[in-house]
Amino acid sequence: QVHLVESGGGLVQPGGSLRLSCSASGRISGSYAMGWFRQTPEKEREFVATIRYNGYTYYADSVKGRFTISRDKTKNTVDLQMNNLKTEDTAVYYCATGLGLILSSLRNGAAYDYWGQGTQVTVSS
Repeated sequence: QVHLVESGGGLVQPGGSLRLSCSASGRISGSYAMGWFRQTPEKEREFVATIRYNGYTYYADSVKGRFTISRDKTKNTVDLQMNNLKTEDTAVYYCATGLGLILSSLRNGAAYDYWGQGTQVTVSS
């Protein structure tokens, strides 16, 4: 069993930055991926970024160049650095991890096994 807890959300002005952190407890090994998704009441859950066990990273086109996903294996954490935030980035952000994910499923939330409770990010002036 894996338990994920997100932190770092909040209110920020357009153009500002936030850093989200996801702390994982439990054993995560093998060909896993840890990622971030987001959701608003108006839209379905959306892939944001993910990092695989080998360090490779993948991003949604909408955040590429602005967001950076990173991990600390020793602390079992995955962070999402968000820069140049836009109002359309406003959402609840969820951390997720999946075991044995293949490349074609990395952007599919349904392929992930464990989820955090979410943290609210609001970008507004």
